[in-house]
Amino acid sequence: MENDLLLARRAALAGAAVGLRYFADLARLSPEHKSDGSVVTEADRAVEAAIRAVLTEARPDDAVLGEEAGQVGQASRRWIVDPIDGTAQFVVGDDRWLVLVALEEAGEIVVGVAVVPAQAKIWWAGRGGGAYEADIAEGGVRDERQISVDRTAPERLSGSRLGVVPVDDQVFPAEREMIAPLCAVTSPSPWRRHAALLVARGELDLAVQTRGQVWDFAATSLIVTEAGGRYSGFDGRTRPGPGPALFARSDALHAAALRLLDGPPDAAAAAG
Repeated sequence: MENDLLLARRAALAGAAVGLRYFADLARLSPEHKSDGSVVTEADRAVEAAIRAVLTEARPDDAVLGEEAGQVGQASRRWIVDPIDGTAQFVVGDDRWLVLVALEEAGEIVVGVAVVPAQAKIWWAGRGGGAYEADIAEGGVRDERQISVDRTAPERLSGSRLGVVPVDDQVFPAEREMIAPLCAVTSPSPWRRHAALLVARGELDLAVQTRGQVWDFAATSLIVTEAGGRYSGFDGRTRPGPGPALFARSDALHAAALRLLDGPPDAAAAAG
């Protein structure tokens, strides 16, 4: 039987193929706004339906939670799907949107897959098996390689490379204020692919995602931790959930950044 990681990759690639068809014809889409103000389109729903179809056929007894259609089923195994992470980028032709698929068992994320379809890139991880990236070719993958966080940079916040998600013009004023202490001592950097994935592959030291739900973090949290990094919410919880999140290449950097984000006004000085 196809193992869970291969199934997650197959499901994510099936969704990516559907998303790419819509991305090639954006003029046909009519963006809508959900109650929380976020953008949704027919493409989001179609991508999620394609992923659900693959997962349900292969694992009919598992639950599936998706951003658009909610949860179907109750089980100790739950697939978590974000069909288009970055719909606001998708609808304006920005190729940085992702398809995210993860598997949770007994409350722990054990499989995570992230696809950047318009850039033909895929990342994945299985609990205890490391993190990998590859190129996408004709629906499959090629040039598979294991990735790791940067283990050579100094363990200090000052000058650390920071990526902030979402893109700059979509960060709310209150969120800018929230992360300002960290931005003040690091070097905020633009990102070509999701900043958490760049932490996992050693190109960034830190990534902050200013808001999200479990489907936004389930896959990327595992990829980063299996690459040797750390993930948590700003409150320190390590299970993906709602709110802002922090990704770091090391325990020390993660702890220092958390103290700064949630610490007293003079914490910046102590962070070095």
